[in-house]
Amino acid sequence: MEFKYWLILSILGAVWGSAFIFIKIAAPEFGAVGLVQTRLLIASLVFLPVLFTKKYFNLLKPAWKHSLVLAVTNNAIPFTLFSFGSFGADSNILAILNATTAFNTMIIAFLWLGEKVTTKQIFGLILGFIGVIILVNPESSSTSIFSAILCLIGAACYSFSTVFIQKYSNNTDKFVLIGWSIVFSCIIMIPITLLNLPSEIPSSRAILSAIWLGSISTGLAFFGYVYLIEQIGAVKTSTVAYFLPIFGIIWGAVFLNEIITLGIISGCITILIGVFFATSNKKNDIKGEMHAN
Repeated sequence: MEFKYWLILSILGAVWGSAFIFIKIAAPEFGAVGLVQTRLLIASLVFLPVLFTKKYFNLLKPAWKHSLVLAVTNNAIPFTLFSFGSFGADSNILAILNATTAFNTMIIAFLWLGEKVTTKQIFGLILGFIGVIILVNPESSSTSIFSAILCLIGAACYSFSTVFIQKYSNNTDKFVLIGWSIVFSCIIMIPITLLNLPSEIPSSRAILSAIWLGSISTGLAFFGYVYLIEQIGAVKTSTVAYFLPIFGIIWGAVFLNEIITLGIISGCITILIGVFFATSNKKNDIKGEMHAN
C-alpha cells in the first residue's frame, strides 16, 4: 500500500480518535441528546451542498430507504449511547470500547449472512472479551459498568449497520448512503432533542468541541473514509481500527489529563490483538469494518 494511503489512514485514525475527548468535554453541557443533535446538524450542513449536486442527488432514490435505516442504527442510537456513556467513562475507554465493533461484526455476519468463522477468529473474539473485562474492572479503571454497557451496545449498532450495508446496499453509492443517513438522523432526533434541551447556553469550549465533532469527526472525515474505500478497498481501510484506541488514549492523556493505567494499556493491547485475529479472514470485506464516534 502506498505511503499516501497510510498517511490518510493515520490522519483519519487521529481525527476519529479525537472525537471521544470532544464528546467528554461537550456532553455535560449540551446533554447527551443535545450534543448528538448539534453534531448531526453541523455534519448535515457539511454534506448537503455536495448531496444536492446533480451527480449525487440523482442517486438518492435507490438509497433513501437504506439511508433511513442507517440514520437510526449507525447514527442516532450509537451517537447517543456513546454520549451517555461518556458520563461514566474516560474518553480513552470510549475509544477502546469502540474497537469491539470488529467482534460484533463477525458475530452478526455469522448469524445473519452465514459467513464462516475460523478458529483464529474465535480466539480473537475471546481475547476481545477478556480485554473488555480488564477495562471495566474497578481495580484497573474508574469506568462504570453501565457506561461500558452503553458503549458496547453502541458498538454493536455500528456492527449491525456494517452488515446491513453488506447485505442490502452493496451496490449503492457509499457517499450518498452515509451522507443522507446523517441528514435523516438529524431530522429524526429533533423531537427527542426538544424534550432534552440544555438548561443553559453551553460554554465556548463545549461549543467548539461540538463544532469539531460535527464538521470534522462526523463530516469531513467521512469524505476521507469513502475515498479510501474507493482507492484501496474496505479491507485495507478497516485497518483504521488499530489507530482509534491508540489515538484515543494519547488525546485523552494530553488534553484531558486522563491517567493511563496498566489496566488500560493491558485491556487496549488485548482488544487490539483480538481485533487482529477476529479480522484475519481477508475473504470478507466487512470483517474489519470500523466506525467511530
